[in-house]
Amino acid sequence: MYQWNAKEYESNSSNQKKWAMELLSKLDLRESDRVLDIGCGDGEITALIARRVSKGFAVGIDSSSDMVELARNCYPLAKYPNLSFLLRDATAIDFPERFNAVFSNACLHWVTDHMPVLEGIRRSLKPSGRMLLQMGGRGNAVLILQTLDGIMKEDKWLGFFRDFAFPYGFYGPEEYCRWLEDLGFRIVRVELVPKDMVHEGKKELAAWIRTTWLPYTQRVPELLREEFVMEVVDRYCEEHPSGTDGGIHVSMVRLEVEAEKDRA
Repeated sequence: MYQWNAKEYESNSSNQKKWAMELLSKLDLRESDRVLDIGCGDGEITALIARRVSKGFAVGIDSSSDMVELARNCYPLAKYPNLSFLLRDATAIDFPERFNAVFSNACLHWVTDHMPVLEGIRRSLKPSGRMLLQMGGRGNAVLILQTLDGIMKEDKWLGFFRDFAFPYGFYGPEEYCRWLEDLGFRIVRVELVPKDMVHEGKKELAAWIRTTWLPYTQRVPELLREEFVMEVVDRYCEEHPSGTDGGIHVSMVRLEVEAEKDRA
């Protein structure tokens, strides 16, 4: 379990939230829908969902207690009566036929075995319920990963990564279609979507690495962690200079999954 800094994530997740808004526009919500948001983070997107389902409700779940606490503080039940947040792991979802829709953005690549997640989604959906998921997919952040891989092998850092295993589940349509079919979902769309993540400068790139690349940064002792982050930033910028707009670009790939549960 990684130690998320909820406040830092809230301040340094503009790209993730922009993509969440783009994804949410593809989910045809009805006022009476009951929606589960997997990996709710600071709760901003879940709160937006709750406003769109004014006659239904939205439930956000996250495996980070700090995230859930921040979300509850930002969106208290007294002001948002159809919105709630629960501490729950994505692999342990069990809300028997409670939801019309399941939504998730920038979360499920943190899980390497997706079958328990999909089984939980299936249990939690009502008949004919739908899901719309987006996560890091095959080929995601490959240039950042190459930079990290090179730095990890250097003598200065090697000792912290000797037993390191790749922590993400970056999958493609082939795997996901097979899993969905095995569970009886009706597949609407499964595709890899390229994204261009842009950071204004080194400070913003460092904040993103510090905030979200926890499987790497938290291997390094705290006293050396900032030095490690800045070495990643400097090396990446040397290898991939800023674009003509002055921004630092990171090529990302997202896997979007849209499917429906069969009718009763």
